[in-house]
Amino acid sequence: MNSAKFTEKKYLIVFSFVISLFFFWAIALTMGDVLNKHFQNVLSISKSKSGLVQLSIFGAYALMGIPAGLFMKKFGYKLGVILGLSLFAGGCFLFIPAANNMSFDFFRVALFILAMGMATLETVAHPFVAALGDERTSDQRVNFAQSFNGLGAIIGPLLGGFFIFGAGQEDNSLDSVKSLYAWIGIVILAITIIFFFIKVPSLKDPHAEEIEMLEHATGEDHHHDSDPNAPLWKQRHFIFAVVAQFFNIAAQGGTWAFFINYGVEKMHLQETQASYYFSLSMAMMMIGRFVGTFLMKYIAPNKLLAIFTACNIVLCLIISQSFGWVSFISLIMLNLFLSVMYPTIFSLGLKRLGNKVQQASSFLVMAMFGGAVFPPIMGKIAETDVAHAYLLPIICYVIIIVFALKFYKPKTLK
Repeated sequence: MNSAKFTEKKYLIVFSFVISLFFFWAIALTMGDVLNKHFQNVLSISKSKSGLVQLSIFGAYALMGIPAGLFMKKFGYKLGVILGLSLFAGGCFLFIPAANNMSFDFFRVALFILAMGMATLETVAHPFVAALGDERTSDQRVNFAQSFNGLGAIIGPLLGGFFIFGAGQEDNSLDSVKSLYAWIGIVILAITIIFFFIKVPSLKDPHAEEIEMLEHATGEDHHHDSDPNAPLWKQRHFIFAVVAQFFNIAAQGGTWAFFINYGVEKMHLQETQASYYFSLSMAMMMIGRFVGTFLMKYIAPNKLLAIFTACNIVLCLIISQSFGWVSFISLIMLNLFLSVMYPTIFSLGLKRLGNKVQQASSFLVMAMFGGAVFPPIMGKIAETDVAHAYLLPIICYVIIIVFALKFYKPKTLK
């Protein structure tokens, strides 16, 4: 059992605030999947074109990852958070003219700017959380913070289902979308101002300061296999973490984008009902992250990642066969096992990188571009049968298992 402290008392206020960031960007991210179906209804666009919502969101991650990392390295965690929150709020406020113009392209611009803020926050928040304690417990801290990301992911579909479908569906109006995002923008702007006055203690990233400490839970010594001073492109575990993260977010983006379509077309639910079930699936993600945080005290993170990924391969096979409630419950349960993938891949990819952690974090955030690639492809398949579209994520899960079992170990290429 790991005896290292989870965090320290002097970090509690900052740690609590950073956790709240995970919560808020999850609300915006999952509401994008509710917008996907709403735009199909109101703006009369196809499933494959509505998948461009995810392209706008995750495309911003690809563009903003490196600039956000450079900004963080030069100006620090605090100003990085403030930049991210400012872009987040600005994107929300752009929903007002987008709704007034009934323009799908304008909405995509607003979502892109909002997502630039989310990408900045993700780039900053993960190494920020990692720096708030011992490296040996960094996997636990990141998964714990991501648990609140899961809570935000529950709130997002609930807000979308109630305010967007409940208020805007019947008269094909975008007024409810405009109002909801305006209020979110106001809240995020207020949080930005508050954080400006919060004092951040001096931090030394444990990945840089304790490079000799590896994953304590594995009990393995890879000291002779890795050189933290080597460039990132020679860090095999980091390169494969980026690849695994790309396919992880590809699977996640596609899964979420057509959840409501699956509920409507296969289960004959109303959009509002389907969005509430989507929220329930996000509750499974939150539960999975709390459970994952606990299990990592006893099971090596890479092994837990492999087990959870294998479970999702089985679930996708069931979903694709349209077995009624059995398949729909399997769709809901996907998020339980998706839960540990993002934070665990992220944390494993940062091991033994010394002072290159911020730069590495940027690339791992950029890897979220995978979420822009799969939804339009799955949308094409979903035009024929939305259930069959869920066979596509199996490709992603196979690649993640290979990373978890083979390429997770810190190793420097010669």
